[in-house]
Amino acid sequence: MNLSSGPRRDEEVIESCALFRGLDADQRSVMTSMAVRQRFKQGAQIFMQEQPCPGIYIVDHGLVRVFRLAPNGQQHVLHLCGPNQTFAEVAAIGGFALPACAVTTQPTGCVMIPTDRLQQELAENHDLCRQLLTGMAFWVRHFVQLLEDIALRDAMGRVTRLLCDTPCNPSGLLRLPGAKKDLANHLNLTSETFSRVLRRLCEQGILEFNSNRSIRVIDAAGLERLARE
Repeated sequence: MNLSSGPRRDEEVIESCALFRGLDADQRSVMTSMAVRQRFKQGAQIFMQEQPCPGIYIVDHGLVRVFRLAPNGQQHVLHLCGPNQTFAEVAAIGGFALPACAVTTQPTGCVMIPTDRLQQELAENHDLCRQLLTGMAFWVRHFVQLLEDIALRDAMGRVTRLLCDTPCNPSGLLRLPGAKKDLANHLNLTSETFSRVLRRLCEQGILEFNSNRSIRVIDAAGLERLARE
């Protein structure tokens, strides 16, 4: 998932982000003027749930694990955010406390739109409000699809959908977008079930594991068929 070869300009990161796909050039310039560049080491705590929201984070490179912490200490992974993806957007736009924690799983660089400046701009810039609705609609559709997958799909369907959504290079090699245990938790599966599905896909000739533990997609059409089913 870490497909970026190096830090990009702030405007490039903002333009690549699905949340801001509905913004015209003028409003993207407004967002860029507010942008703050932040870099984090692997394992860094970006924020904790129930804290005031610092802003909208857009990942330039790296990977961020966003999870909900239950009172008993149990964690549930809500997102694994890689390049061009956002987190903390709803809390920043809505102006409420953070509903989750965020920790980096790789060295990570982000562009951050501070909440205070964003809220001031939203109060004065009606065009920005209207255009942001388009990006929020895509965001909501994504999470409705995720809920449908968890509620209606079996383990094979959830894992194959994840694999289909993970970019491959021209030779079919893909890198899982996070640790297996985090991906399994995100899909509401156990680690054992997640690994068992991967083994079944290898036995069916859909995937193969290489010696360096990377995954190659052998039968892309078969993988897509299983994801649809």
